[in-house]
Parts: sequence; C-alpha cells; structure tokens
Amino acid sequence: MPDETHSTDFPDPADWTWEYEGYDPAQERLRESLCTLGNGYFATRGAAPECAAGSVHYPGTYAAGCYNRLTSHVAGRSIQNEDMVNLPNWLPLRFRTGEGRWLSPDTHKLLDHHQSLDLRRGILTRTLRYEDDDGRRLAVRQQRLVHMADPHLALLRTEFTAEGWSGDLDVEVALDGTITNTGVERYRQLAARHLTHAHTGASDDGTTVWLRCRTTTSDIRVGLAARTTADAPTKISIARDDGRAVQQLQLRLTDGRTTTLDKTVALHTSRDPAISDPLHAAIDRVHRAPDATTLIASHRTAWRQLWRNAELDVPDSTGPVLRLHLFHVLQTLSPHTADLDVGVPARGLHGEAYRGHVFWDELFILPYLNLHLPEVSRALLTYRHRRLEQACFAARDAGHSGAMYPWQSGSDGREETQQLHLNPRSGHWLPDHSRLQHHVNSAVAYNVWQYCEASGDSEFLHTKGAEMLAQIARFWAGLATYDETLGRYRIRRVVGPDEYHEAYPGSSRPGLDDNAYTNVTAAWVLARALDVLRGLPEPRRRDLAERISLAAGELDAWEDVSRKLHVPFHGGVISQFEGYGELTELDWASYRARYGDIRRLDRILEAEGDSVNSYQASKQADVLMLGYLFAPAELHSLFKQLDYKLDDATWQRTVDHYLARTSHGSTLSSLVHGWILARARRSDAWTYVQEALAGDIADLQGGTTGEGIHLGAMAGTLDLVQRGLTGLETRGGALRLDPVPLPELSEYGFAIRYRGHWGVRLRLSAGRLRITVPESDREPIDIALADRTVPVAPGETCILVLTDQQRAWTG
Repeated sequence: MPDETHSTDFPDPADWTWEYEGYDPAQERLRESLCTLGNGYFATRGAAPECAAGSVHYPGTYAAGCYNRLTSHVAGRSIQNEDMVNLPNWLPLRFRTGEGRWLSPDTHKLLDHHQSLDLRRGILTRTLRYEDDDGRRLAVRQQRLVHMADPHLALLRTEFTAEGWSGDLDVEVALDGTITNTGVERYRQLAARHLTHAHTGASDDGTTVWLRCRTTTSDIRVGLAARTTADAPTKISIARDDGRAVQQLQLRLTDGRTTTLDKTVALHTSRDPAISDPLHAAIDRVHRAPDATTLIASHRTAWRQLWRNAELDVPDSTGPVLRLHLFHVLQTLSPHTADLDVGVPARGLHGEAYRGHVFWDELFILPYLNLHLPEVSRALLTYRHRRLEQACFAARDAGHSGAMYPWQSGSDGREETQQLHLNPRSGHWLPDHSRLQHHVNSAVAYNVWQYCEASGDSEFLHTKGAEMLAQIARFWAGLATYDETLGRYRIRRVVGPDEYHEAYPGSSRPGLDDNAYTNVTAAWVLARALDVLRGLPEPRRRDLAERISLAAGELDAWEDVSRKLHVPFHGGVISQFEGYGELTELDWASYRARYGDIRRLDRILEAEGDSVNSYQASKQADVLMLGYLFAPAELHSLFKQLDYKLDDATWQRTVDHYLARTSHGSTLSSLVHGWILARARRSDAWTYVQEALAGDIADLQGGTTGEGIHLGAMAGTLDLVQRGLTGLETRGGALRLDPVPLPELSEYGFAIRYRGHWGVRLRLSAGRLRITVPESDREPIDIALADRTVPVAPGETCILVLTDQQRAWTG
C-alpha cells in the first residue's frame, strides 16, 4: 500500500476495495481522481471535505454536458475555449474542537489516515484520527456516495468520536459557489471563472441550505440544496458568506460515544428535462429524499444490478485493476447517460484535463458498451447525430462536402480544439493543428457500424446511422483528389493519430499527405456506407437520398475512391504518411540516457529548438491502429480492396518498425500495442498489457491522472479481455471467436448482452470455450469459430474444444 515512504507503489486492493494507507500530499490529486464517485449524470472527485482547493487538494464536481465558453488573452492573442464547468462544491464540511483552528491533514497532527473505495457498493470511506493543538484526539469516519439510483442525489455521512474527552465540536457545513476551473496547471493563464450570480438561502429551521448560480455565457442555471441532520442535540445557525451557503452547528460530544452527521445534497441544472427551475427542483428533491440509511440501501441495490449485468471474472492481480477500470466506466457512462444529450468525455467526469471535451476516445469505449449497455451506446451516437448538421456546416465552411466532425467537441458540435497549446517544458505557446485529425470522422462511422452489428438495431442503422455514414462517406470522397501519375486518389493536409507529426520538416503549412490510417479507414467507411445504402428498403433509400440531396453518380464515385485510395509504403512496411521514410532516424538511446522519460518527446525537442516533425518518431500507435480496429482477415481484405497485398510478413515488419519508433506518450498506445502483439508477437504482449493496466493507477504519464482518468484506456483494457484476446467479432449476425489467450491471462470469463440476449456468459480456460445462453424467447445465437459454426439456443450451454491453432499462437 502507498504510504509516506512508498507513495508511488500500487495500492493493495482486495477483491472489491481500493485502499490507501497514510496521508501523502504529493499523491492527493492522483487519489482524488481514482476515488471519484459518479452516476453518469454528475461526479465528484474524492477530495477531503475539510480541505479547500489549493496546491494539494482539488475538489471538483462535474455534470455531464455542462459547458461554458470564456475568452482568454495569451501570447498576444484573444482565444476562446469551452470548458466542462467545475460546479459549486457540495462537499465542504469542516470541524474544530473548541475555539481552535479548523482541523485539516495539512495543519494538524494526523494519527491515522485510511481511505477505502468500495467498488461493489460505490462508497468512499475515510477513517482518520486528529490530535488538536491541546492534545485532544478526535476520530472521524466519513462515507460518501453519489447516488446511482437517483442521479440528482449525493450523501456525505460523518461520524465523530471524542477519545478521552467530552465537549463541544464546531462543524461548518457549506455549499460553495465561489468555485473556478483551476485543476490543470498548464491552463492557469486562461480565464477560469465560469460561475456567476451566486445566491444562497436557508429553510426556516436552518436544516436545509440552498445555492443557485449560472454559467457566464452558456447561461446554464444550477441549483443545489443540502439537508443536514444529526443523531444528537445540535445547535444550528446560518452564516452569511458571499457565494457560499453556510450552516454552523455545535455538537456536544461525549467521550467514546459516536455522533453521526448526515449531509444529503440534491443537484439540478436547467439542462434537465421536466423541470422549470433547477433550484426549486433541488429543494423539493432534498426534502423528499429518504434518510441516509435508506439512501445507502437503494444506492447499493443499483450498483448490485450494474455489476450483475457487467459480470467480469479475471483471476490474480489483473482482476481488481480491471474491476477498478470498469467501475469508472460505469459511473461515467451509466444507464442514466442514456437519457442525456452528451458525448464521451475523454477524461471522464473526473477532472478538467482536455477541458472535458469529446474526442475520438469513444472508439475505445463503445465496443465495450455495445455488449453491455447498448442503450448508452445509442445515446452517445445520437449525440453525434444531433451535431451532424453542425459537422456539415463545418465541412461546407472549409470548402468540403458531407460532414466534418470536430476533433474536439463540447456542447453544440463546433470545433473546440484549442488554437494554442502550452509546452510546460519550454513555456512557449505554440499553434495547435490537431483539428486536422479528420480521422475522427471514421471513428464516428466505425462506432455506428459496430453498435448496429452488436445490437441488431436496424432502426437506428436505417435512419440516423445511414445518414451519418452517408455524410461521412461524402466527406471522404470529396476530400480525395485524383493523382494521374499514381492512378490513385490522395487525401492531403491531415494529421494522423500519431499527433507528433503536424507538418513536413521546415514547412509553414500544416498537414501531411496520405496518412495510411486515415486513407484505409476512409476506404472502409466508403465501402460500409455503400453496403448500408444499397441494403436500405427502397422507400427509406429514396427518402434519405432526397433529404441529403444525394446525386445519382455519387455512389459510383464512392466506389471508385474506396478502391483507389493511395497507401504509401517504404522499405517493405506501410508508411505512416507519404514521405515518412525520408525522415531522420532519432537516436533513441541518447534521448533516453539524457532525459529518462521521453514519452512527451515532442515537448523535449521543441524545448531544444528542434521539432519532432523531422524524425521517424511517433507519440502513439498510428498505422498499427489498423490492427486494433480490424481483425487480420478483415484488414487483409481491406488492402485487397485497395489492390495492395498485405501478407503476414509485411504486417509483422510494419509492427516491428513502429514498435521501435514509438515513445508511448498516450495511455492508449500501450493498449493498442498489447492488442496487436497478442497476435503478432505474443511473447512481448504482456509487457504492454501491464502498462495499459497501470497507466492511471501508477500515473505513468507523470501527473496527468490527477487531472482526470483516461477513460478510453480504462475501457480499452476491458475490451482487450472481451474482444481482443477472444477475437470476438459481432459480424454477419453471428458471434465470431478466434481466441489468442496469453499465458498470463489464459483463464477468464465475462457476460455480455447480444441482440436481445441478456447475460450470455463466455468462459475461456484450458483450451476450451464455454458459452451459456440464459433462457428467453429469443432465437439461438450462432457461435462461429474459424473451422465451424454452432448454434446455441436459450437455456443451453455449449463447450467448444479449441483446435491447436486456436488454443495457442504458434507464429
């Protein structure tokens, strides 16, 4: 367990708990992120209620989809940024013995400190013992939850026990509306005050206080109410404090007797449906909320149901880490998310990194959700569809056709990518060209296709899905230009997933030509869009064609481009982009010797007056992402469609080439490499799988986890077990499996939802695959292996003995 002397060690989790022993200020931000509690509607970081925001602590509460836009002045420019807003802090609860100072772990002697996150029940428990300035000892135990059954409620239960003395304890309970967005150090020069017009009040008896405010430009109104009760006689008074609703309580403590204080909080915003006033809704809800014991019971029931539907059984030390990852996925994208107009925030609802924006990370998250919470996947794709018009406007404004989805999205679908970014190593503000990552379009299309294949949701595919696919295909076909000398189409001036390379060496013009990942996925999108449009019922096809003004010859053009897009090669490997093979080789050993951690090689080189654009060096998987999205047979088929031969030897050379030239400056990179190497070079796969598992809990990116967890990497590790190692594909109306068990993870099981079947259990062990389909009135599921297809009817269990080739990789 981490303590004062080993603060960077992993916690030692039991099956269902994640624990930290001792208080370590240097690790507090990390622990706050990993101990965040949420319910899909809002989440609150695991900060100490008695501590204010500062260099050590950062309390933060974030509601899904609540953004605000501010103008900042940096580097001689005025720039706008939209941020996920840090809402009023509902946690504050501080205490003191007599007239002394307020007790805090930073100012007083802390005899014990233990923090435990109960993953099964979604409850964070803190136990600590203070010694005050006069030597009196006070034991404190706190339990906190963000209610999973009622998404607008939260509870903080605090138990006080005087040890060796009796007397008064002063307690201050508050709702704090003076909050700013200051959770990311490199954003500190940017405007941060998103809340305004904070007003407070209290009930006549003083047991309930309330706070209302609004965001400065998006005009989202926020209402909070807190009800405080104690199981002992209590004096309550209301204090006036600008921007804060404050209750002052005096508890009479008796030596050895525990006194319990419950703070029940309700949160509403004007984005909520079926309310007229968020403050009225919050006050009404907190008045109607049951007592704390009943709230805890219903909260535990909701979590029990979630875990039952997301069954995961992985042995040894890997299992608890995966369970922690799943916990954070479920509380960011819960069943409540299906009722919201929100996307996938790349850093969860856990902090302010990336400003809470929506990137392409859903590419790593929806494949998992598709087989567990398909209604949430549908809602997240509906978020994209609601912003299709804005994507079409963006394409048109840039002189393109179809839909051009933004690299970073927020409230309304416009491009939210920052115009400047700070290199904290050099202190320089630099132009940001990552908005040229148009491959986000392919990610949206891929997620539409995967969701529909897994769920069988033909209604979505034939309506919203078909429209998105068509407009994205139209964009790629229009962006491609024909090169007579090559006899192929080219896509120019883009940035690939690598992100290090934004321009050619010495060029002032951003963008690169023929990024292989971009071109191959564009070809895939065009082919799938054609499949969908040609398979639509004729009335629906006619309606769609009229709705988007689809010209008669467009489909023929899409077909041509889908077969003739250029994919560059060099030295017998796929080139990341045209000209990549001509870049200088980097002296990796020298840079590792000089700097140690070179994950952010781009920042190192820029601080030296150099540029990563000049080198064969990647931040994260780019070409190799193709092997993450597509099974080997499908990837080979894609290259064949483009009239290129991609044999196993070429792919192996490509894997080896980029493996030696990647700095892994993203948590997603080790995940993708572990996925790829499980099939391409199994002996090395586990190293990358371990790094993917440890990315956030060990904060391998150096301080970034404290700014918010990496949701894509967490969901991706779950999907590695679910699809990567089983080779599971939902294609052609069957569950297709091609297992490649790793020696370190050769036995595991999980449950999925598939096309109306709930709780389908799969277990891989000892060369056997066991599949159980629960009883229902659904049709049998076709289970397809490379050499056979077996139908499994509801109520049946099938045990398939794998062939030698399926049992173990022999390449």
